[in-house]
Amino acid sequence: MQLFVGLGNPGAKYARNRHNIGFMAVDRIAEDHGFAPWRAKFQGQLCEGRLGAEKVLLLKPETFMNLSGQSVGEAMRFYKLTPADITVFHDELDLAPGKCRVKQGGGHAGHNGLRSLHAHIGPDYARVRLGIGHPGRKELVAQYVLHDFAKADEDWLDDLLRGIADGAPALARGDTGRFLNAVAQRVAPPRSSGGAKGKEKEEGAKQSAPADPEPEADTADPPDRRSPLQKLADRFR
Repeated sequence: MQLFVGLGNPGAKYARNRHNIGFMAVDRIAEDHGFAPWRAKFQGQLCEGRLGAEKVLLLKPETFMNLSGQSVGEAMRFYKLTPADITVFHDELDLAPGKCRVKQGGGHAGHNGLRSLHAHIGPDYARVRLGIGHPGRKELVAQYVLHDFAKADEDWLDDLLRGIADGAPALARGDTGRFLNAVAQRVAPPRSSGGAKGKEKEEGAKQSAPADPEPEADTADPPDRRSPLQKLADRFR
């Protein structure tokens, strides 16, 4: 059994905040993979389901971000899990918007949700770092993360969340490469060299290219192939 944790703050006021992208990620996994309804448990919202062959619990702590570790610690102890069984989805200022990275263990880098997790379960859990970008100055960070995503962010955000849900079964079985590839397929799908647009471009190139010049007629005199005797005879005709 594994525990996927999304970090965020509870309540409608914070629902679309950049800081709540972890909640959004596990919500999308639950929706796309037919998990059971959410229910209140462990100072948070919990639901259960399967990702491929793996049984997975999804948890959204409702202790507010800075106390997230309390909720996660309770769930971990109840199900007799270890930090190695836990994957945490969280916002990441140091990644460009739409970027996704997976990390095992390490520090909290000043993230208050991760800081709380370190205090309650230690640092040896996996993290899915979801890029939201940086406002540019340290003093603007709190306001930035507690502000809703802009309208201009909606397309890449939806693609990112869809990719996370697509790749969730791979993540559950420990295949981070396939998980990240699934995300990349949504966020930056490969461009086809064919299709209608490619054909239109090719036709346009054909039309705009200069036509091959018509071959010129050969106006030079043909070579004289008469024998010397014929030439002499022709002179006296």
